[in-house]
Amino acid sequence: ELEVAPPAAKLLVMAAQAQEQEIGDGTNLVVTFGGELLGMAEELIRDGLHPSEIIEGYEKALGQTLTWLDELVIPGSETLDLKDKIAIAKRIKGTLSSKQFGYEEILAETCAEACIDVCPKNATNFNVDNVRVCKIVGSSLHDNTVVQGMIIKRDCEGTVKHIKDAKVAVFGCAVDTSSTETKGTVLITCATDLENYSRGEEEMMENYIKMIADSGATVIVSGQSFGEMAMHFIERYGLMAIKLPSKFELRRFCRATNATGIIKLGRPAADELGFVSQIDVKEIGGTKCVVVEQNDKTSRVATIVLRGSTENAMDDIERAVDDGVNAFKALTKDSRTLPAGGATEIELAHRLAAFGRKQTGLDQYAIEKFSRALEVVPRTLAENAGLNATDVVYNLYAAHAAGNINAGVDVSSEKSWVDLAASESIADVYLVKWWALKLAVEAVCTVLRVDQIIMAKQAGGPKSGPGGDED
Repeated sequence: ELEVAPPAAKLLVMAAQAQEQEIGDGTNLVVTFGGELLGMAEELIRDGLHPSEIIEGYEKALGQTLTWLDELVIPGSETLDLKDKIAIAKRIKGTLSSKQFGYEEILAETCAEACIDVCPKNATNFNVDNVRVCKIVGSSLHDNTVVQGMIIKRDCEGTVKHIKDAKVAVFGCAVDTSSTETKGTVLITCATDLENYSRGEEEMMENYIKMIADSGATVIVSGQSFGEMAMHFIERYGLMAIKLPSKFELRRFCRATNATGIIKLGRPAADELGFVSQIDVKEIGGTKCVVVEQNDKTSRVATIVLRGSTENAMDDIERAVDDGVNAFKALTKDSRTLPAGGATEIELAHRLAAFGRKQTGLDQYAIEKFSRALEVVPRTLAENAGLNATDVVYNLYAAHAAGNINAGVDVSSEKSWVDLAASESIADVYLVKWWALKLAVEAVCTVLRVDQIIMAKQAGGPKSGPGGDED
């Protein structure tokens, strides 16, 4: 979301955006690792290496790294039952623990439940947008719940607040009398004409609502407003009225209820009506919400209700949940996992350093720097935990040299290293790591291929400020 001006930095941002679109997680790794590689490349250029030799070394190192990643996969992670809530929660715990340390157990269970609820029979068609988040201030994170269906943070329009097994008519237009596009003049000569004019409008509105009620619909959802007269007849026929001003929310509502949005007020056809098991207006933490629930196990939308003390805290948790859901999507494509806590990076760095020493060309220096750049992950973890980064990296190298390929950073500093997969079931998703390394190196090589950058400025004088003369 930040505006970045320098072209080199822009390329790294674009790589992070590509990672977000491809996997939805691991954007931090792309930017930090890419930045570290660029820093190392600068040192090599100062030492007299040509950028083409650095590129060759980086690409050779990447090829080896991606080959070794397959060897580092945790045994047994190749298979995964996508309907097993406990197994899914264990796999996505690593992603969540890096965002909300200490809350990963609660969030992993909540995310797993929501994802399994909306996962189609063909899991590769899983849509991230089907897991929604509703943030309501109050209570604590322990009161998070998952609703099969949707939650709309507003009250319904009329007095009908509860309906079971309802048919739903969804209108994109306003439920009101429509005004003509051209101006017209009505000549009224006596009181009877005035009465008949109003009555005609009433009869027309009642006819519309009666047609909707006759079609079997008991809930009317509109993307725009409900007129006063329309509400009068909706109440008379005992219908429920819900207003959804956001067109995106309206589309999701249609998806959750299998309804078809109608653009013109009138009698809906049988196949245009949606079905809802239950609609209730509930008060959650002082906020009135319309809870749309589907009892069947094939609900197409699930909503995670997040509770917390402040909006900022819940925004952070929402980002963690979003990454957790994206991690589930990655697992539907490839369920393999890698050792977490910087273990994968140190093992790759350890192997690359040995590989680089065997090379005879100038690219050996670039390969060595590539292995050094991989240290940024355990180093950052150690610094964030308040540990001595140099000691931590040294201990990890020693552990990996002794054959402990799962040795990662122990942030509690009780031991010199820890096997997170064995002790806490925390692991990194294979696809996230694979794409992050690939995209970061591609972005860095693109920057190194650029000979010179000419920053062009717009022609003409200074722009006039707000309120200035437009001519």
